[in-house]
Amino acid sequence: MTSVHLPRRFDTVTRTPDELDPLLIWPALALLLTGLVMVYSASIATAEGSAFTGHQSTYFLIRHAVYLLVGLLAGLVAFQIPLRFWQQLAPWAFLAGVILLVAVLVPGVGRMVNGAQRWIGIGPLTLQPSEFMKLFVVLYAADYTARKLTDMGSFRRGFVPIALVMALVGGLLLREPDFGALVVIVVIAMGILFLGGMNGRLFSFLIGAMMLTFAFLIYSSPYRWERIISYMDPWQHALSKGYQLSHSLIAFGRGEWFGVGLGASVEKLFYLPEAHTDFLLAVTAEELGFVGVVAVIGLFALLVQRCFAVGRQALLLERVFAGLTAQGIGLWIGWQAFINMGVNMGLLPTKGLTLPLMSFGGSGIVANCLAIAVLLRVDYENRRLMRGLPA
Repeated sequence: MTSVHLPRRFDTVTRTPDELDPLLIWPALALLLTGLVMVYSASIATAEGSAFTGHQSTYFLIRHAVYLLVGLLAGLVAFQIPLRFWQQLAPWAFLAGVILLVAVLVPGVGRMVNGAQRWIGIGPLTLQPSEFMKLFVVLYAADYTARKLTDMGSFRRGFVPIALVMALVGGLLLREPDFGALVVIVVIAMGILFLGGMNGRLFSFLIGAMMLTFAFLIYSSPYRWERIISYMDPWQHALSKGYQLSHSLIAFGRGEWFGVGLGASVEKLFYLPEAHTDFLLAVTAEELGFVGVVAVIGLFALLVQRCFAVGRQALLLERVFAGLTAQGIGLWIGWQAFINMGVNMGLLPTKGLTLPLMSFGGSGIVANCLAIAVLLRVDYENRRLMRGLPA
């Protein structure tokens, strides 16, 4: 019989029983507030120079602040919902996510930007279903694994059912196309299955198969292959496919140790595209320097570590769904942050993924806040159970 491998001891962070874990809440809040400041700094020139924004320098700041407020309010509501209801909701939330991914491809419903059809227009607002799908996949994969613990060693009974469902999601994401979201979602699902006790040999085989599949998808798509070529030598393609990466590297170089000062970035002055979204870290590096980038990386590392520590506590309490949900959130935030940072630093090919909790984007910020709220709820219920109280 396959089972979840539980650690021997509880995580030994000292705190009073009714406190919110400061090592969870403060890094998350610090990243959200740092993101607010850096989005404003990175977007001033773009906002002032665009007729779409009415040439208002605070256009993106105000919108990001509203998204952040909505996300915090949504998170406050989500924190009140017990984990048992999240588990019951998981399949239905996943189904709703699939329906939204289908809807975004319907002409007249989905909105196309820069050749990608990833958004649904709702009046003046836009909804990006793939951002919420990441949270829905965490909940669905955790629920699936919790129900199938005894089948995790079986390829046919444990892996095939969820693989078929994920193939459907992957096909819809590739139609948009949103290859970055697909990579994140596949890592979330596979990571949760592995943490839930998937057979090691089977997992290794699947990892190899997925790498070959991703390689084929890259090679068979001209624009993805061009990104790989430009990534290998961005300076040779500095005026074409390597434009973003070359200017991101220039921003990192200009920042040196302590940066040029908040608001003093040159690269954000129409040189670096997507400065307030995908390449926010590059502006942070230019203005706050190596020290600022290390601080951001440290906050993400601490947050991800706490995700796994909270999940470990839940597993010790035999709360499999709660434990895998917490660790799945850690996988999501950690992996997406790693990809975004790698792209900004030239360690990975250019890919359209935002920096979690920081980059501009309403759907992403709200989804991230909901995830942090669910994580805090897992920790809250763990502490109540440890005191002998009902969750």
